[in-house]
Amino acid sequence: MSTSKSNPNPLDVLDSKINPDNVKDYQTRLESYHSSLDSYWKFEIVPGIFKQSDPSTDERKFDYLKEHFGIIGSWDDIIENLNHLNNSTGPNEQYKIMFLARHGQGFHNLAHTKYGDNAWNEYWSKLNGDGEIIWGPDANLTELGISQAKDNNYIWKQEQINNKNNDASLIIPTKFLVSPLSRSIDTMYYTWNDIVDLKNVQPLIQENWRETMGVHTCDKRSSRTIIDYKYTGKGFVIEPGFAEEDIYYQDDYRETVGEQALRINKGLQQLFNESPNDKIVAITSHSGSIRAQLLAVGHRSFAVGTGGMIPVFVKAIKVTK
Repeated sequence: MSTSKSNPNPLDVLDSKINPDNVKDYQTRLESYHSSLDSYWKFEIVPGIFKQSDPSTDERKFDYLKEHFGIIGSWDDIIENLNHLNNSTGPNEQYKIMFLARHGQGFHNLAHTKYGDNAWNEYWSKLNGDGEIIWGPDANLTELGISQAKDNNYIWKQEQINNKNNDASLIIPTKFLVSPLSRSIDTMYYTWNDIVDLKNVQPLIQENWRETMGVHTCDKRSSRTIIDYKYTGKGFVIEPGFAEEDIYYQDDYRETVGEQALRINKGLQQLFNESPNDKIVAITSHSGSIRAQLLAVGHRSFAVGTGGMIPVFVKAIKVTK
């Protein structure tokens, strides 16, 4: 394993925070969305499974690479609990372990650190580069970012070896979802390529998992043609209805936390509706996406560094009107 750092830096911690207004905005939007549905899934976190859900865990110091992803107890006990909960419930209740991965360092992350938060958000993020670094549109991974993804590959292999019953498939996800931005797809590829057969598991590229949309050129995706050319030959599948050009990115408006969390919730609704038998899921996305995912499933805010990963044990109850 390389020595690349995946612990969150001060900018990561800043970007992960959710204030009360964000929560209120999301809840208002969620209630309106629910009112248009005949049924929906309501999410919460099962406590005592992963250290990251414990409020006493310091996100600035926690290193999941050295903490077996933050498990409390053993993987055998956790998976036994997961299977027991799913086997003892009806169709209106599901439990899943979701590994929420952030892409490795991208060139936009490099520029963000170079210029600082204010200058980045107010000026540089709206450009495609500075003459030295190119970050837009659709920022690519740096060499460090690639090595961070490979660190995850290494630690996944180690966790399989460390299972008491030596069952290599015990904690391997059966469902793979990924943002359409190149840095996330590349991170998923370098993380999983020789652990699973990507052409068999067919990771699904979906718009709902993408980074906060608008203004920042790094968050404008490539065309469908480019994504298809680069990734479908490696096993990735593009979701139906995926537009040729990025129809969501706007130069003059950036998505709010509440809007993004609602978008994420819609992705989760689709996941729990369409994949009831997939108990372990891998979602590779972005810092803003993970912030919204944690909000949507009722988890505490938790900073994840570039290339980092946070597992969550989610309980979903189907509410029918």
